[in-house]
Amino acid sequence: MKKLFIFIAIFISMLVSFAPKAFAEDLFKITSANFDTSNSMIVLTAQDTPGNGIMKSLKLVKMDNPTRAYFDIDDTIITMPKQDWTFTSGPIKQVKINQFSTTPNKVRVVMYFDNDFNIDNVKFFKVKNNIVIKFTQNNTCNENYLQNTYRDEHSSSSDFYEYTTVMVPAETTQQGDMVGQIQEAFNATTEAIQNNIVKKELKLNTKYYLNNATPKENQILLNGFGAVALERPYILSNPTRIVYDLPNTLTDSKIRNKEFKLNETDTVKIGQFAVNKARIVITSENAGDYIPVYSNDNQSLILANMNKVNYQTLITTGSNVIGYSKEKNDEQTSSMVLFFDSPIVHAVDRANSKFDLFIYNLSKYSEDRFKSTFAGTPFAKAQLTLLPKVGLKISIPLEQDSVVNTYLGADGRTLKVKIKEPKKKTVVAVIPPAASVITPKPTGSGKKKVVIDAGHGGSDSGAIGGGIYEKDITLDVSERVRDILAKQGFIVQMTRANDSYVSLQDRVAISEKFNPDIFVSIHVNSSVRPEIKGVETHYYHQESMALAQTVHSSFASAVNSPNRGLFKSKFYVINHTTAPSILVEIGFISNNAERAELVSEKRKQATAKAIADGVQEYFKQYR
Repeated sequence: MKKLFIFIAIFISMLVSFAPKAFAEDLFKITSANFDTSNSMIVLTAQDTPGNGIMKSLKLVKMDNPTRAYFDIDDTIITMPKQDWTFTSGPIKQVKINQFSTTPNKVRVVMYFDNDFNIDNVKFFKVKNNIVIKFTQNNTCNENYLQNTYRDEHSSSSDFYEYTTVMVPAETTQQGDMVGQIQEAFNATTEAIQNNIVKKELKLNTKYYLNNATPKENQILLNGFGAVALERPYILSNPTRIVYDLPNTLTDSKIRNKEFKLNETDTVKIGQFAVNKARIVITSENAGDYIPVYSNDNQSLILANMNKVNYQTLITTGSNVIGYSKEKNDEQTSSMVLFFDSPIVHAVDRANSKFDLFIYNLSKYSEDRFKSTFAGTPFAKAQLTLLPKVGLKISIPLEQDSVVNTYLGADGRTLKVKIKEPKKKTVVAVIPPAASVITPKPTGSGKKKVVIDAGHGGSDSGAIGGGIYEKDITLDVSERVRDILAKQGFIVQMTRANDSYVSLQDRVAISEKFNPDIFVSIHVNSSVRPEIKGVETHYYHQESMALAQTVHSSFASAVNSPNRGLFKSKFYVINHTTAPSILVEIGFISNNAERAELVSEKRKQATAKAIADGVQEYFKQYR
């Protein structure tokens, strides 16, 4: 009897010890949660167990005041921190994901919406080990159908960048990591709250993932996932090259910063220019001959020399125009919409005074219907030209400062071109009294005004390396930038013109009194790690991003130093000036090799010219 009792006790003990393991194996573990802005969906990634679906009985419970809904996932735990996302735009206001209970194990997802959002449009899907919560709204179907493929703007409200805040556990920075502490202070807008949780900005997912590049003779094929788009290209000199930026794009590390040969002289390099922007640079004496050709599913792109590529090789099926439509979006904006019976292969080429659209697999169209449909619109003066054995070219004349966008339908059968014309200036006629004489009021020189801020000075030497002072380098380069811009017709104000101390507040005051179009601060970087070198450009306010992108593009391309990219940083002078403002770090004084270059005549002149060229390019594109 005693042996039987001992055996039962051991058996029960074994059951108790193994039960947690057995139950643990039945649990689903959610390891991450992501929000995809381009497709308006939440993706929950779980370690799923074979034979059992994690979506066995998901039920959405609707609630009012405020408008919200939640669902529970049974037999599930989260191995990530609880999530609390706040959205500043769109119908979704807030999402909370947490461990609702542990007896039983249950994860709850709560979603808050605008009052007019139809919660019935929330759908669930299961893809492998992912739960996908898709948000659809009937009144946005048309916008989702047409994907933006080209735009003139180099920064846009549609860029999925720093739009969302999340609640996450506070991260502890090592006390010795001073650089990390400074960067965190500059780049993260954090707000400490209770329970050691902080609110941080979340850089959202991109629209396009570029993962493959295939060079061919006089062209390169770019493949990826999502919806590819391009910004207006620009051409740089010495050497001649054309730059294409892909907004909302992430580049795979295997092709990032690699250079490919297109022929004996032409090369192409692919890089990640900013956190949500890829950059393609084609170096060629005939750089202007390269244009982008879009696939009909908008997943891939070919950059090809239009004078050396046989476009018939790109065509597999023909297409015909079956409909023409025009839209008047607002007082300044009009759209041309073309409908096709089969998917199209098309290309675009942007010039200062026109926009060329190439449809390479087009067989039939009606020029009469085109002209009659678009009479009285900016497209009325478009020239239609047959491309022998290929298709049609539509050349649309543009006014100066017009803005162009193109859109392709998800099935490749709809193409929209949207043009925003510059606002017409209103002329008011003033009839003076018969006995009076009116003298016209001076309207100013019309020249652009630039403030150049030479970092540090006087008792503030800035960074020091090898007996070299940052303040001396910044003043020298700033004077060179001033001289170049002055010769180009700009009105330039220096915050300091000699080795004198000027406080940050005074620098801002000088700029505000001058009322410039832009503000450029020039500095030299330093690091506790002497091996680090490279160039950076910093901005803070959103309206300064275009200036930062344009100047950094010119600067980073012209200087033989690693491109460390753009940073959103809360430096005093670029935070408190009201004009678009940037701060350029022209190299590292703490790196022995780069310091030797920074004090050389060649590097200082090249740096100054590149900054000045970037300023000039900015005014051409944006002002």
